[in-house]
Amino acid sequence: MRVENFIEEIKTLGIQTIAGIPDSALQPFCNYLNGETHEFRHFVPANEGAAVGIAIGNYLSTGKPACVYMQNSGIGNIVNPVTSLANEAVYDIPMLFVVGWRGEPGKKDEPQHCFMGKITRDILNVLQIPNAVLSADTAEEEIKKIFKEAGQALSEHKQYAVIVKRDALTSDMGNSYQNAFTLCREEAVSAIIKSVSAEDVIVSTTGKISREVYEQCDKIVGHHRQAFLTVGGMGHAGMIAFGIAQQRKDRQVYCIEGDGAVLMHMGELVFLGKQQPENFIHICLNNDAHESVGGMPTGVAGQNFFEIARACGYPYAACIDSLRELKVELEKIRKMKKAAFLEVKVKLGARTDLGRPKESAVENRNNFMTYHFPEIIR
Repeated sequence: MRVENFIEEIKTLGIQTIAGIPDSALQPFCNYLNGETHEFRHFVPANEGAAVGIAIGNYLSTGKPACVYMQNSGIGNIVNPVTSLANEAVYDIPMLFVVGWRGEPGKKDEPQHCFMGKITRDILNVLQIPNAVLSADTAEEEIKKIFKEAGQALSEHKQYAVIVKRDALTSDMGNSYQNAFTLCREEAVSAIIKSVSAEDVIVSTTGKISREVYEQCDKIVGHHRQAFLTVGGMGHAGMIAFGIAQQRKDRQVYCIEGDGAVLMHMGELVFLGKQQPENFIHICLNNDAHESVGGMPTGVAGQNFFEIARACGYPYAACIDSLRELKVELEKIRKMKKAAFLEVKVKLGARTDLGRPKESAVENRNNFMTYHFPEIIR
């Protein structure tokens, strides 16, 4: 289905506001929203739950439903505001969900998507959200029927979800967003890996950053057992790294995240700024975009994360945008023995031949634990 036709169907529902977090399965939809010609009020908040909040506020102030889009992994972030606020037993707020279906049963996908892909429709059913699936083979009459059902649900103050399979939407429009930074992210990752010792712990975030950590570790030190790759659970790498740091104070712990991940659960900065673990180095590779799912800019592009970290209580926070500065800062913070936050401004883009982890997630966990803490592995 052409994304323009999909958009027209959404407009028939009276929707004028759209909010969400981008997804690669929704790439044509996201590219359209990232363009300059659409008629919607469009917002990219910190996480999917926040998008539901926008939709609720939009309805309270206009009487019109809004559209919330996400990857199906984001369903986890909407459960509380949907069940405790929007559900008909509480405030009875209608809204349309557009959900990219990663981990679709029977289709090869990354391990972090498999379980959620399997239970996506089950979760929506438990949430009492009627739903339908849009695929490349969905006939026009069926699409009309889906949106008629959606309209009926919205008119009854219910939510409705359109689950979009990969390649269901087509478009000639690409993503044109670029930032003004010049430092290559993989070069930055390489410099970080070269700066750590063999005993240091590395925890990396979901998406392309972990893929680059994986390959750069193999290239530089000959293995990647030193790194825990947080391939799923966007925004949780910081707390995973803290969980290790507070238990193993004899180890320096490096957390490598992207700006979208830090933004998704930014409350961690306040917590970490209060805790101030002396063996914790928090590195944010900031390209102002959700690059791993298509490159749409975050809703806070242009903000300085290091200033936020400093205000949250990190004893040291700095920002750099060159490889030379990065190497200087890495050497400096290593000697500090205090919690540090380093924001690294990087350009968009990755190698077309960037690989993916060859091991399963469980194998990554076992290799990581065996490398760092063999005494607890039986």
